[in-house]
Amino acid sequence: MRDNDSSSANGSATVRFTTERDGRILRVTLDNPGRKNAIDYDTMVALGDTILAAATDSAVRVIVLTGAGGDFCTGADLSASAGEAQRGITSEMVMDAANRLVRAIVDAPVPVVARLRGATAGVGVGIALAADLVYASEDSYLLLAFINIGLMPDGGAAALVAAAAGRPLAAEMALLGERLPAPAAARAGLLTAVPADELDARVQAAVTKLAHGPRRALELTKRALNQATLGALDATLAAEKTGQSELLGSPDFVEGATAMLTKRKPVFAD
Repeated sequence: MRDNDSSSANGSATVRFTTERDGRILRVTLDNPGRKNAIDYDTMVALGDTILAAATDSAVRVIVLTGAGGDFCTGADLSASAGEAQRGITSEMVMDAANRLVRAIVDAPVPVVARLRGATAGVGVGIALAADLVYASEDSYLLLAFINIGLMPDGGAAALVAAAAGRPLAAEMALLGERLPAPAAARAGLLTAVPADELDARVQAAVTKLAHGPRRALELTKRALNQATLGALDATLAAEKTGQSELLGSPDFVEGATAMLTKRKPVFAD
């Protein structure tokens, strides 16, 4: 079964992802390739709804997250911000939607597998690393570019990166805002890097095994792993919401966003 017309929780907005059921497997594909699968508020809300609904469906045994075209997700869709503001959607609401989505992925009782190609940036990093297994083509990369436009990481990225790779790499990614190629991310323990032509086969092999595994044992194993490594996630999500809400109203963000859109180097306040 394939659904190309997903809608937000209030049913009023078309959102940019598709779902496909293949037996016990639910495949969710971000579908905004013209914007490298940048994600807006409505899509985050509906995607969270989808993951939460799958968590209560005993027929779903594994969830696959991926992106249409050549990229996974390049973060929040800034081009949608003006329209969202006109509809009364605040930055706090966007942060809540992102946090709810990441928490839904982490808390899902079934394994979640992320398949990454091209760019995984911004909140896309949090969405991807919230998954239990992350497979990425060797020519792909992770990028926490928030600092380049006067913002801070969100989507739980600070906790998710540090839990897998440690504080030094988390700090390097967050404070320098530079690309981390998939092979380097793999060496740091963030993901499994796979030759591009082998990515689909590797993902399918893992998904097939998980789909036919012992559901309750997988659920309890996932829960124990999360308790051992992500105890600070809720506090991190709260700190990110507070900090990002402040920064989104700052002159540095205005300068950073303007510089990005006009393709020049930002000049931040002294």
